[in-house]
Amino acid sequence: MPVNRRAVLAASTLGIPLVAAMGAHGASKAHAESARGGFEFGLGIADLTGPAAECGMMGYSQLEQTTAGIHLRPRARAFVIESGGNRVAFVAVENGALFQSVHRGVLLALARRFGDRYTERNVVLTSTHTHSSCGGSAHDYAYTLATLGFQQQVYDTEVDGIVEAIAAADADLAPGTVALGRAELRDASVNRSRVAFDRNPAEDRAAFPDAIDPAVTTLVFRRGAKEVGALTWFATHNTSMTNKNRLISSDNKGYASYAAEHLEHGVRHLDGEPSYLAAFVQTNAGDMSPNLALAPGIGPTDDEFDNTRIIGERQYIASRTAAEQAAPITSTIDSLLCYVDLAAVTVDGRFTPDGAPHRTAPAAAGLSLAAGSVEDGPGLPGGPIPEGVRNPLVDFLGGIDHPHPAWLADAQAPKAIFAPLGLMPPVPWVPNVVPLQLIRLGDLYVAAAGAEFTIVAGLRVRRAVAQALGVGVEQVLLQGYSNAYHQYVTTPEEYDAQQYEGASTLFGRYTLCAYVQEFTRLAEAFVAGAVPGRGPAPRDVSALQPNFAAAPGPDATPSGRNFGDVVRRPERTARGGRVEAEFVSAHPKHNPRRGGTFLEVQRRTGNGWVRVANEGEWDVRFYWRKQDAAVSIAHFVWDIPAGAEPGTHRFVHFADALGADGVLRPFTGTSDEFEVV
Repeated sequence: MPVNRRAVLAASTLGIPLVAAMGAHGASKAHAESARGGFEFGLGIADLTGPAAECGMMGYSQLEQTTAGIHLRPRARAFVIESGGNRVAFVAVENGALFQSVHRGVLLALARRFGDRYTERNVVLTSTHTHSSCGGSAHDYAYTLATLGFQQQVYDTEVDGIVEAIAAADADLAPGTVALGRAELRDASVNRSRVAFDRNPAEDRAAFPDAIDPAVTTLVFRRGAKEVGALTWFATHNTSMTNKNRLISSDNKGYASYAAEHLEHGVRHLDGEPSYLAAFVQTNAGDMSPNLALAPGIGPTDDEFDNTRIIGERQYIASRTAAEQAAPITSTIDSLLCYVDLAAVTVDGRFTPDGAPHRTAPAAAGLSLAAGSVEDGPGLPGGPIPEGVRNPLVDFLGGIDHPHPAWLADAQAPKAIFAPLGLMPPVPWVPNVVPLQLIRLGDLYVAAAGAEFTIVAGLRVRRAVAQALGVGVEQVLLQGYSNAYHQYVTTPEEYDAQQYEGASTLFGRYTLCAYVQEFTRLAEAFVAGAVPGRGPAPRDVSALQPNFAAAPGPDATPSGRNFGDVVRRPERTARGGRVEAEFVSAHPKHNPRRGGTFLEVQRRTGNGWVRVANEGEWDVRFYWRKQDAAVSIAHFVWDIPAGAEPGTHRFVHFADALGADGVLRPFTGTSDEFEVV
């Protein structure tokens, strides 16, 4: 029976089991076709930078951590790979989490643009989990408390950016080769929950002698003899930047991409389509921290910017090691997806530690969740909302101190419940119906799920999937942070310790067991050439999204000043030094300049001025501050590279001011010229 892609799209949209749309033999036929052909692939990238002022950040959940500038612009990097009529779009998204709201929005936009070419089955969206990106794109109240509700501007930025990246990759589709390489990296992560890790059986601990997952896996994309891209998996939290940082940053994985694209291949993202693309994504990073001294911002140095660079650089170097010994993969592409209600899974005794059947439970947060992970960023006194600070979203929802029934306490034991998130009004504060996805990229299988798996939890899923597929465990990756987000997944043994990760395993002690069971089912269907039922439909609560964040009003200037005026002039500076300038600016929410820049550093040549650096790249930082009620000041810092060309330079600032008449008016500010010597 031929695959009817329009039927597949209709099935996924309406909640019809995919087996009814494709037929039991659709997947096996695709397997046979893909094995006979070669690869086509396309690469695409888009800017994901949201408002660089007064937007709550996603990750550390602190009300006072709002954006106030840009450090390293986050981006979406898309890899579209096709063989034998099967296609997968894999997108590395540099944000805090990939929420189901964004997943749904992207799929709807892709359907409008491409018809049935891209569906939930063959699109993988995975977050790098930087804690320094704009928040507010979720439809889940637990993840919008610190942003004072749903932020349409951030949501649109993420959906539009991801779709643009996929569209660019689709347009770039052309024949090429794909190779797979592996390496190990042992100085870019540390286990931040060793007490819990040590509770695991000896067999599991033996797989990780240093209590870390050192595996580096890289896919290398070539056209002819030219390498044009790389996709690298490695488990470490993207939290080198601390909860004191207020600059938008793609953190250590963003620097790894910057090192590969800009420093090695000379890519400048304002120059149009890049000649090279490098993405660095997560696997089972739930208990892996980049803060090697087990304190926020500490390790390898005590400077968060240096740590970001060093940990990112180590990932980049390891990816090059993996790429150097990469071997071509078989040209087989395939994918399956189903949904599971994690609040109500009956787990067979084959998948539980004691051999008895158990059930998962409605979501509940434990007391240790409120404290936060002290190694990466402590929580706030009194829990997610600081004492003495009024949060209108919490008031609107009726508070967070809800009582919970005894049956939930029993189902979640030994967790001491802080908030029964799955039972709170007006709808559960976190998703419970979540996607599980299995994709094949040649000799590599990726099990994708919307949570932060610890390394042993990830290992157990990988072993189960590998056994069902009949392949080695090294051929299976656990892809966390994908297509949805519901916090952590620990092993039952780790759960009993009720460290931060266990307290954040929302659906109870047997959450991982449920995942192992359901991924086994998905892998068995994969082998049989069958398509499992889609499962329960994920919820759509987009109509229940309040926003209590005040929008900025019209912009103003200091007395006697105009927009774009220089208030701090750059000075003659030696290479290797730092030069700074300030401008009268406008509120960045009025135009975040996604795909553009707030600053160019320009050098004078015989043919005029040329751009040598810009905001969004590593050497330039943009700090925004408010002066009076409606005056914005843009402060720019350029760390001049030691190898920079000397000569006459200037700063040029771009922004858009909102007038009292509601009209946005672009302006440009140009600094005095200064010498780089």
